[in-house]
Amino acid sequence: MDKPYIIGITGGSGSGKTRFLETLLEGFSGDEVTCISQDDYYHPREYQLVDENGEFNFDRPESIDYEHFASDLLQLSQGKEVEKQEYTFNNPDVEPSIIIRKPAPVILVEGIFIFHYPKIINLLDLRIFVDAMDYIKLQRRLKRDREERGYDADDVLYKYENHIMPSYQKYIAPHKDHSDLVVPNNTDFAGAVDVVKAFIKSKLAS
Repeated sequence: MDKPYIIGITGGSGSGKTRFLETLLEGFSGDEVTCISQDDYYHPREYQLVDENGEFNFDRPESIDYEHFASDLLQLSQGKEVEKQEYTFNNPDVEPSIIIRKPAPVILVEGIFIFHYPKIINLLDLRIFVDAMDYIKLQRRLKRDREERGYDADDVLYKYENHIMPSYQKYIAPHKDHSDLVVPNNTDFAGAVDVVKAFIKSKLAS
């Protein structure tokens, strides 16, 4: 393979795209497949937009340092190692670690806005959209944000109604019809994972 094959994975918050990526990585070594996530490129809280009620809005494309994100992806595609401090979603109980991404023949790129940024989408060879019904995405978001990020239910519901869904409709959903593969994930995505894994193996063998 002359250059890395780059696969983008997107979908609404709670669609299961991160789990889809993690499952894809199973069975491949770091020398075969590497990944890079938009979640590690949020601007610090003090640079985030604030809504009319004084609540920080992390669910807009401007929330992401996409120039840094695109630059690191480009470096990975050129065979260079990249280093980035983990973003801990403002959780004071989590000590951020240093994330090191090493180049590989296949690169997985994950994030809700990756199809929105021209500098990123232009590097992608395959676009995957992970989809789920709205009420299922909300259930997953509630569970994740309470358990992993320390947010209470009222805060999650407010953000879902006022930030997440408007952003999804404007910046994410329009890309569904232009994706190469749409993966329904209301229950599971085992079949789709098997198909994409087989495709990755074919790329590694070429």
